[in-house]
Amino acid sequence: MNIPFGKPNIGNEELRQIKSVLNSGQLVHGTKTKSFENSFENLVGGGYATSLSSCTAGLHLSYIALGIGKGDEVLVPALSHVATVHSVEYVGAKPIFLDAETETGNIKLSEIEKKINNKTKALCIVHYLGLPLNMERVLQICKKYNLFLIEDCALALGARYKGKHVGLFGDVGSFSFYPIKHITTAEGGMVISKKKSIISKLQKLKAFGYDKTLKDRKIPGKYGVDILGYNFRMNEIEAAIGFEQLKKFPTFFRKRLNNMKVYKKFLSNNKSLKIIDNDDKFATNSYYCATVVLNKKIKNKRDLVLKNLIKSGIGCSIYYPGPIPAYKFYKEKYNISMKEFKGADLISNGSIALPLGPHVTNENVKFICKKLEEIVISLS
Repeated sequence: MNIPFGKPNIGNEELRQIKSVLNSGQLVHGTKTKSFENSFENLVGGGYATSLSSCTAGLHLSYIALGIGKGDEVLVPALSHVATVHSVEYVGAKPIFLDAETETGNIKLSEIEKKINNKTKALCIVHYLGLPLNMERVLQICKKYNLFLIEDCALALGARYKGKHVGLFGDVGSFSFYPIKHITTAEGGMVISKKKSIISKLQKLKAFGYDKTLKDRKIPGKYGVDILGYNFRMNEIEAAIGFEQLKKFPTFFRKRLNNMKVYKKFLSNNKSLKIIDNDDKFATNSYYCATVVLNKKIKNKRDLVLKNLIKSGIGCSIYYPGPIPAYKFYKEKYNISMKEFKGADLISNGSIALPLGPHVTNENVKFICKKLEEIVISLS
């Protein structure tokens, strides 16, 4: 048995699109990126979209577009991929960390207001592993303190709150298309916003700060540069893959939901572990993976559980290897006490992420549950 943790689901449709781009000779500045962006807007149900080289690039440029920089503070999750916080550092702002709820992995909403001061300019939230926060409460806080809201939706394609797709609540939402995400473009990302003006800024920022796009230049090669821009564009091959992947997303999503039902059926009564999820009836989880938190008795043997799963041919991972303020770079720069982040620490050091994607069958899930229970019993 060999069940990868994640696997890009690429078929003949994507291969035909790639061949079409290669044969066209138009590898950048073509029509595929615009088609992909339009299809993405339709999928999420509104807003404006612009494609980028990565989700990280999207977050980075979003802070620039919102005017956030040196001297400003941004509230960020202590539990996330480090890119969430790096993007704040890139613009010279200071990240202020928020602990995680042990039940959901999302930020503790009760802690937000305690850390707001006159330097606080924005709140960056992460929908942990695809589980939406209570967006009504988040928006209330942002409105009360006049904060920008940045949604890191790297693992949340398909997640909704009260029927509204995540990423459309805040000023911007940034998505990732890394190979094992909900859809892939090999590498790449997308930013969405309800505000066309923000997307227009991002379009210029991602392309060197040019004042004219290729199609707008009356004389070939003639353009001006009026802002400091970057080279963060998506190419036509990536966009072509993404365009086809979006067509398959509904099927991918149904398989994820179905696999999660099987995990819950076989693991919900296991007292040695708890599945991270939410009973909020308004939240639609996009289930990037199935994550279980081990109880106190077995928590210290988490790495042994991981090693035994791997020996059984089961791909697994950790989300994430530690609270971000515990990483050497941030620990040395800010010297924050880890006592503030007990929730993030518990999940980082006591959880296991299991495969859930469309490459996984129901029988695979049953096998994973059986092996996990056997391993936990043997180590208890």
